Amino acid sequence: MAGFVAVKFALTSCLLAVAVATVPVQAKGPPATATIAVAELPRQGRETYELIRQGGPFQYDKDGTVFGNRERLLPAERRGFYREYTVRTPGSRDRGARRIVCGGPARAPHACYYTADHYASFRKIVE
Repeated sequence: MAGFVAVKFALTSCLLAVAVATVPVQAKGPPATATIAVAELPRQGRETYELIRQGGPFQYDKDGTVFGNRERLLPAERRGFYREYTVRTPGSRDRGARRIVCGGPARAPHACYYTADHYASFRKIVE
């Protein structure tokens, strides 16, 4: 009987080791961001994107202020690298949840990201 228990223990240990070894490991750092073409942005998003490239004027006081990336969903950069801009939401009484966040120089950013869910997810804007 002791031999049977030992074999059962050995087989269980092997199966557990295989199961643990095949669990995928998530990479550290921000998740991979999906992309969205400028043409796929909502009309108000395209308008905001164009205003960013022109340097304004912007409708909301908060537009152009530093975005802290506290969610750590965008690539890590020094404080002040990212700035946020409101994408107007028709029918919303406030700024709504849609934003464009850009990193780098104001009129020629290195990259811009669109969020429709108030920073819960981002999609990199591509030309």
